[in-house]
Amino acid sequence: MSTVSIQRASTPTALSRSLYDYMNELYNKISQRAFSIFEENGRIDGHDLADWLRAEAEILTPVPLELPETDTELLVRAQVPGFTEKELELVAEPGRLFITGKTEKKSEEKKKKTVYSDFSSNEIFRAVALPAEIDPEKISAVLKNGVLEVSMSKAKPATKVPVMAKAA
Repeated sequence: MSTVSIQRASTPTALSRSLYDYMNELYNKISQRAFSIFEENGRIDGHDLADWLRAEAEILTPVPLELPETDTELLVRAQVPGFTEKELELVAEPGRLFITGKTEKKSEEKKKKTVYSDFSSNEIFRAVALPAEIDPEKISAVLKNGVLEVSMSKAKPATKVPVMAKAA
C-alpha cells in the first residue's frame, strides 16, 4: 500500500501550472496524431471526431473508475495497473479531481552481436467531475494492487442564519 501525492487547489480555477502545461502537451500530442491519421486516410474531410478519438485511444490508456458517495465522503476507485505512486499525480479542486500518470519501460538485451531493445509507454489522464464539492485539504489517496483509492471529505455546506425581525 503506497500513498500518492496530491496537489490541492482551493478554488475551482486554480489549476496547477504543471497540470495546465501537461494538458496542453497532451492536447498537442493528440492533435498531431489526429492530423497524421487524417493524412493517412487521404485528407478526407468529415472524419475529424473519429480521427481525434482514434488518436486519443492510441495515446491514452482508459481509466475505469467508480465513485461511491456517502453523506460526508466521496470515494474514487480508479484502476491504474502498472503504475507506481511516483508515476501518478492527483490534482484536487472543490468540484473536480484530475488523475494523471505516465510510465515508460525500457529493456535491452545483448546476445553476441545482436542487440534487442524494447520501449513502451503508458499514459493516463482522467478528469472527474465530482457530484458534490469537496474540501481539498481533507483528501487522501492510496495505491494498492493497481487500484487507486482517493478518499475525499465533502465540504461543509454553508449554514443559513435566520434573519430576525426588528421589534418596532
